[in-house]
Amino acid sequence: MTTQHLEHPTHTHTHGPDCGHQAVSHGDHVDYAHDGHLHREHSGHWDECESGAHTTHDGHTHVHGSDCGHEAVRHGDHVDYVHDGHRHAEHDGHYDDH
Repeated sequence: MTTQHLEHPTHTHTHGPDCGHQAVSHGDHVDYAHDGHLHREHSGHWDECESGAHTTHDGHTHVHGSDCGHEAVRHGDHVDYVHDGHRHAEHDGHYDDH
């Protein structure tokens, strides 16, 4: 999966373990859920952590929802679910790997 480099230029808050925002492990970094966005630290600034392409999570048979037991993260106009180190979002009858 490719991640776009979308710098969040006006982000003055510094995220960390005690910042009060939901932390989500995402590959080799940590995303922080803040105001419906996912931010990650990158080279001294904060990026919007967005997928660069539509990546279907093939073979995902689990159905996510409010009682599924996985961490829910509000992300823009939808909810991602943290499952096995990935963020999954429902899309057109399948789950995307964010």
